[in-house]
Amino acid sequence: MDSISPIKSVEQIQQLLNEIKSEVDAVENLKVDVNLSQEISTLQAENEKLKYRISILKRHAEEMTETVALQGSILDVLQTIFTGAIVKSFPDLENFQCKVTRSTSEKFGDYQCNSAMMIAQIMRQRNIKMSPIEIAEKIVANFSFPLMVDSLNVAKPGFINVKIKQCFYSQRVSYLLNEGVKPPPLKKRKIIVDFSSPNVAKEMHVGHLRSTIIGESICRLLEFSGNDVLRLNHIGDWGTQFGMLIAHLQDKFPNYMEKSPPIQNLQEFYKESKKRFDSDEEFKKRAYSCVVKLQNYEPNIIKAWKLICDVTRDEISKIYERLDITIIERGESFYQERMKTLVKELEDRGVLVEDEGRKVLFVEGVSVPLTIIKSDGSFMYSTSDLAAIRQRVEEEKGDWLIYVVDAGQSLHLESVYKAARSLGFCPPEVRTDHAAFGLVLGEDKKKFKTRSGDTVKLANLLDEGLQKSLQKLKEKKRDEVLTPEELKAAQEAVAYGCIKYADLSHNRVHDYVFSFDRMLDDRGNSAVYLLYSLVRIRSIARNVNIDECTLKESAKTTKIELIHEKELKLAKIISRFQEILINVIEELSLHTLCDYLYELSVTFSEFYDNCYIISKESGEIKDVNMSRLLLCEATASIMTTGFHILGLKPVAKM
Repeated sequence: MDSISPIKSVEQIQQLLNEIKSEVDAVENLKVDVNLSQEISTLQAENEKLKYRISILKRHAEEMTETVALQGSILDVLQTIFTGAIVKSFPDLENFQCKVTRSTSEKFGDYQCNSAMMIAQIMRQRNIKMSPIEIAEKIVANFSFPLMVDSLNVAKPGFINVKIKQCFYSQRVSYLLNEGVKPPPLKKRKIIVDFSSPNVAKEMHVGHLRSTIIGESICRLLEFSGNDVLRLNHIGDWGTQFGMLIAHLQDKFPNYMEKSPPIQNLQEFYKESKKRFDSDEEFKKRAYSCVVKLQNYEPNIIKAWKLICDVTRDEISKIYERLDITIIERGESFYQERMKTLVKELEDRGVLVEDEGRKVLFVEGVSVPLTIIKSDGSFMYSTSDLAAIRQRVEEEKGDWLIYVVDAGQSLHLESVYKAARSLGFCPPEVRTDHAAFGLVLGEDKKKFKTRSGDTVKLANLLDEGLQKSLQKLKEKKRDEVLTPEELKAAQEAVAYGCIKYADLSHNRVHDYVFSFDRMLDDRGNSAVYLLYSLVRIRSIARNVNIDECTLKESAKTTKIELIHEKELKLAKIISRFQEILINVIEELSLHTLCDYLYELSVTFSEFYDNCYIISKESGEIKDVNMSRLLLCEATASIMTTGFHILGLKPVAKM
């Protein structure tokens, strides 16, 4: 409408109004179009910002994933990503446990996801036809590639092979060199480990060897992983046998209240008192009287009891010092008052049953009831074990209870665990494990004993180990090149290390044959071979006068080159350390760590034989390949950490 003409009639006015309305509508429509266009432009701009932000977040998530993989287990990272891909591919699969393993052959890649076959079975049960290959391809299509993954390949019948980027292995070795050997990132727990557990007035013998060595290594492993570990020595320091020991002490050393009794041979002292107890009725009556007085905490009797315990403690501590064992003593005496409280509560709850003078507790699913009170009114192992579990959960706030006890106690511990849970002393969220172990056998494949048929004393076994290790070192003429101090350090490292490693390198649930000849063999999977391997690795840097500080500085700037196949193979096995530890923690299977360290040593030997580290000309050092020297340092760091967990002491020279 360019201009308004003079108004002549109503019809004209109406027409004019209609025209004006049309103009207004047109303007409004124009405004809507403009506003819509502006809104679209704004949304498009916001969308671009969101895309940019998402790309940053995605990149950040990938970097975080890679950082986790650098610090911890590649296997765990892959399992998490594959689980996400499976959930995305098959939303109906609830709580599906993805299965990723390390490849058995390098030609298939580094890792392998085997879940497609299992999913195919589930689909068949639901009348859905999908081949494992189709399922694997769908999972791959939804796989979110982290920066560390180079490629995925589907192979019959439905395996998904994963190849990790070579540069990632290089980065992982560099991370280890700069940050140190890190434990796998796991939830931290309060863990109580019950191990060793000798008896008072008896010398430690070969029967205590496995519990002591395995228990110590489990504690070291769990402590390295960042857990709060309480090491407990549940020694037998209470009970009927103390009556006869105290009565014998009163007769043999009547002035024990004024002067500490010179008990030279604890085992002989015990045998003398036992002989009198079995043959002398008058002595037996006095012994039972002493038990009653002990339970009533009579001062003179408590003094005698403490003296006997102190003599035992001194002898035991010598063994622990030699084997580098750290443990807190908490014997049956610690639980006496707690046992009284426990029994009263069980009686009040009406769960104890009279059975031929005893008071027993029936446990659902267990055929034999637990004896809580004997017919003479005394407590049993079941009583102290129940009181101990309750104390460890309620007072110590333990999340995980581990008992390193021989396999013969399996039924007893299973009964105690079930009883503790049914009584409410051990809630479901508290994990309990019996780290059972087999017997130590002699060369004749029978229970290890002396030639006279006696139990082998642990102190004598360690002495023999020292003697044989020194003999072995002299055969190798190491006494001619080592100082007396270095020879002594090597002797002890070999002697105690070979005893520990021979035990730990066997699956703990199996029996094993004790043989110093095999233990001291420097070929194959032995402590001697591993100790020597670490000495050799450490000597490489010393031979070119490169100290630890220089290596650390070089690690910050030197790229780890993995060009040679043996370099890459070594980097790959170095990168597996965290996933090995996760497996060992879950299974409490220290032989897996031993196997890994041996494989690492063998792989290093292959690398050393095929890849020059130092080049010489006319006897003079011409060149040092710093990348390879750092690979040596990374290997040594892993081995040193593994040695610490196993309780082996590395030496500078050997």
